[in-house]
Amino acid sequence: MKVTICIGSSCHLKGSRQVVEKLQALVKENHLEDKVELGGTFCMGDCVNGVNVTVDGEKHSVSPDTTEEFFQKEILAKVQ
Repeated sequence: MKVTICIGSSCHLKGSRQVVEKLQALVKENHLEDKVELGGTFCMGDCVNGVNVTVDGEKHSVSPDTTEEFFQKEILAKVQ
C-alpha cells in the first residue's frame, strides 16, 4: 500500500509534519513496514481542506487530531 502525505506549504501549516510522524509511529507499532510505504509530495492542489493524504491514489483530508482514526479505517483495516 502506498500512502503519500502532502508536505507543501499550506499542508505544512495545517500540521503535515505531525501527521507524517504519527503515521510513521503507527506503521511501526503495527509492524506494517513491509506492507505500507509512506512517502511525501508537494502540493496536491486541494489546499482548502486539511492535510492531503492519498492511499493508493485515493485522496483524503487528515489533521493531526484525526490521524489515528484515519490510520485505523483507511490503512490498518485494508492491509490486514
